[in-house]
Amino acid sequence: MKIFKKRDKHVIPNRGKTALFMDYILVIIGSFIVGITFNVFMLPTHIASGGVAGISIVFHWTLGWAPSYVLWGLNVPIFVIGLLILGRSFGYVDYAMKTLLGTVALPFAVFVTAGMPAATDSPLLGALFGGVGTGIGLGIVFRGRGSTGGTALAGQIIQKFSGLSLGVCVSILDGLIVLTSAFFLSLEAALYALISIYLTAKMIDVVQLGFNTEKMALIISDKEVEMRQAILDEIDRGVTRITSQGGYTGDDRPMLMTVVSQGELTHLKQLVRSIDPESFFIITNATEVFGKGFYQRT
Repeated sequence: MKIFKKRDKHVIPNRGKTALFMDYILVIIGSFIVGITFNVFMLPTHIASGGVAGISIVFHWTLGWAPSYVLWGLNVPIFVIGLLILGRSFGYVDYAMKTLLGTVALPFAVFVTAGMPAATDSPLLGALFGGVGTGIGLGIVFRGRGSTGGTALAGQIIQKFSGLSLGVCVSILDGLIVLTSAFFLSLEAALYALISIYLTAKMIDVVQLGFNTEKMALIISDKEVEMRQAILDEIDRGVTRITSQGGYTGDDRPMLMTVVSQGELTHLKQLVRSIDPESFFIITNATEVFGKGFYQRT
């Protein structure tokens, strides 16, 4: 039985041994950041912010169990069960190996850093910095194209049998863990855990996408030719002409799409208003823009 998918070299090519090695290093570094954050901020302040780590915090403060053993005792079986149940849905062999590494590395990081002193006894600071540190660590793991297993993998298993989306499955699991912390620890600890979960998600996005946010503009104007030429000449940005159709009239309306930097946005708005004050103008964020004038692909 073939458990893993066969990698299509034309669709997802192998990235080379050096790149693969760096992925493993990122998974280890990210796992240790999460482990240190766990022991320094989350555990001392009773912040059980979802995931298997949250379960280990509940068990630690109610039963006295060592968090690292709880993490090993839950993460490894979840990985094995996921491998058996998900089969080819689990992914490619290198992803599975990096997930196994993260599954083992995170409890090990919690184990070896267990003696580190708490950075604070404030639940608010624990939630804030715990969420930020966990998000940075997980973001680095994801940049290494790996995972730390846990509820994310358990969510995939539930998704297979329930038909719900992965995001809903993981949210349900994390929500149940937070509710458990409210019952066994305190309602206040559970509320702080929600803050930590939010910050974790935001910091994962920052690590994955970066702080740089470009702006994408969509412009519908009767003076499309003048508008296109002005953007090319005065702002020196590329423009794409998209054929669109009015929903009410059914008439063809050309739409221009361009991406500019944050500093060029004001110039673009002034340009559009001066050429056609009646134009329809939409501005939205665009992250990780690759191509000439922006970032090179890696």
